Amino acid sequence: MSSDSQDVFAVRSAAILDEGLQRGQADALLAGIACAQRRAGRQVRGLVMIRTEGAVGCAGDMVLIDVHTLDEYLVSQPLGRGAAGCRADPQGFARASQVLRDAALQAPDLVICNRFGGLEAEGAGFTQELLTLMAAGLPLLTVVAPQHLAAWERFSGGTTMLAADAQAIEGWIEQALAAPEAS
Repeated sequence: MSSDSQDVFAVRSAAILDEGLQRGQADALLAGIACAQRRAGRQVRGLVMIRTEGAVGCAGDMVLIDVHTLDEYLVSQPLGRGAAGCRADPQGFARASQVLRDAALQAPDLVICNRFGGLEAEGAGFTQELLTLMAAGLPLLTVVAPQHLAAWERFSGGTTMLAADAQAIEGWIEQALAAPEAS
């Protein structure tokens, strides 16, 4: 890959750092960005997370929503109240991954992936779909928590990191859309 391609790759992919936000705020921010971009007439594809209201801690269902069709994908397993293990359901993520694979074929203005999380940090989850989107040069926006930041930087090659600020994110989107596509 040429250095020009690497520069485009870095400009057209970004992660919002989920640092110091209350649970669910990064998800709400990402969903708001998707809605704002669609209202602006842009084609947006991808997934955002919602969690069951009223659930304490990690006890609620985790559901991914397709930002285009509004289809829902349950991506958590009911392990019970006292469970300490990861509740992520790999089969749910596998079903939802079709949304990101379709986005790579549709080449929208912006692709949103709910987050680069624990599964992706371990090389699972949406890693293949994220790599495909990044290699295609599509503007890609995701969220990363501090504990997965080093894994994200290794995975992405050091793409843009954004504060959880709607104005900064909108500015990055404008810059990413103005950048030439990777060839």
